[in-house]
Amino acid sequence: MFTEKEFDFLIIGSGLAGLYAASCAADLGRVVLVTKADLNVSNSYYAQGGIAAVTNSDDSPDLHLKDTFEAGRGLCDYSPVNILVNEGPDRIKDLIEMGMQFDTLEGELSRGLEGGHLRRRVLHAGGDSTGKELVKFLTEKILNNKNIEVLENQMVYKLLCQNNQCFGALTYKPNDGSNLKIIAKHTFLAMGGASAIYQRTTNPNTTVGDGIALAYAEGIEIADMEFVQFHPSAFYSEDGNTFLISEAVRGEGAQLYNLKGERFMVDKHELAELAPRDVVARSIFEQMQTNKDKFVYLKLDHLDADKIKDRFPTLYKKCADFGVDMCTQVPIAPAAHYMVGGIKTGLNGETNIANLYCFGELASSGVMGANRLASNSLLECLVFGKRAIKHAATQTTSINSPNFKLEELYCNSKLEENFLSKVNDMANIMNTNLGIVRNETGMYQLIETIEFIKQDFPFEKNEYYSIRLQNLLQVCQLMTQAALERKESRGGHIRTDFEGENSAYIAHSIQTINKDLRFVPIEK
Repeated sequence: MFTEKEFDFLIIGSGLAGLYAASCAADLGRVVLVTKADLNVSNSYYAQGGIAAVTNSDDSPDLHLKDTFEAGRGLCDYSPVNILVNEGPDRIKDLIEMGMQFDTLEGELSRGLEGGHLRRRVLHAGGDSTGKELVKFLTEKILNNKNIEVLENQMVYKLLCQNNQCFGALTYKPNDGSNLKIIAKHTFLAMGGASAIYQRTTNPNTTVGDGIALAYAEGIEIADMEFVQFHPSAFYSEDGNTFLISEAVRGEGAQLYNLKGERFMVDKHELAELAPRDVVARSIFEQMQTNKDKFVYLKLDHLDADKIKDRFPTLYKKCADFGVDMCTQVPIAPAAHYMVGGIKTGLNGETNIANLYCFGELASSGVMGANRLASNSLLECLVFGKRAIKHAATQTTSINSPNFKLEELYCNSKLEENFLSKVNDMANIMNTNLGIVRNETGMYQLIETIEFIKQDFPFEKNEYYSIRLQNLLQVCQLMTQAALERKESRGGHIRTDFEGENSAYIAHSIQTINKDLRFVPIEK
């Protein structure tokens, strides 16, 4: 049996995008914030580097825009980037006025430098735990706001869409087997990316692209799914445990060396270790392939050890837990980090379905292009989350919804072991065949694996594990199909069978259910 709840604003996802949007919406009506795990499980929580925004007189929105375009490899749309860099500073001021404390140095905001930035503009908090501090700050605000109801451990498994309009969503709580129907005037998707579908990833295991699958099923346009950003520096350990080594470490002067003791980035790019992420990740990958090594070293022994410990306290402790002294050298290798593509959105986070918005990593707003500029992601959450809430507030909508045919979800625990095995199989082949570099042969093998799993797994209608696996396979298939169609190498999409950029592909890939993939020109 379904329980039914009604709200003005339904926000799905508890990363920075969802938390900030909920805080903004609470002044305008009743809000429900739904998250599939605990409130603090998100990519935002683990974000170390910070937020890139212009807050200093030696910087300007034009310079920030230029750096974003350079990192985006020709696929950034002008209007959303222009909005991001110009409205970003105001969103930072909003947070500070709310009481958020960013790190300071001699009474001024402390600004870090990261790859692709030509100015120090990356604000941080708690040294290297910016995401955690932001999430903690906003979570406290939300839990103390009487206009916001929080529903944890709820899997959203269907959007309630009809006649090109969204009326809410259905959720299932595996802890107690309950089904919930949420009716809302406005629905906001802020469910994060999909990088946890890879075997080697910096993401929490919940980040598997559910939002992509939900949206695609309802005819919502999906853009640029071929672009995945692999973070160059994730900690390497023999047992597979990994965590992000912030780009800010390289911003403070850390250098990359192969196991032969050769510094290799100087000859690759004029910015050396601070080149855009796609350049650094591929360079590390090539070193590992050429020398048949599993990792390279991030060396810090030429830097002030006390300064490193003070600037990166969390990372220093994590490395120490693995017996590694961060102040000397750290073994690292690239890992899947950020889903550049996602749900296609307009300048206010709107989708092609009325009353349905999307922002944060799940969205493809046109800001990121083919390769996200470091620390633009948290800023995008703030800027477009705020714009979406403001836009929704101007729309006149009724909370009355059509009579949807509802079928309850259930869980067959006997499928769990098989489900986990299939998820692991997909993670391994995604890492191998759709990783930092890919080619046609490997991608067709990946499609064959997806089809085999579809035939092999005993799917059951309206069953928890069946739906989770179907969603995962759908996301992997969308990514692979988009990568096959883009016959070039650009940003986070590198093909060994189509080296170099091709001007014919200065366009966004668009996928819609029951339609062929198409390319649409970027907005200049």
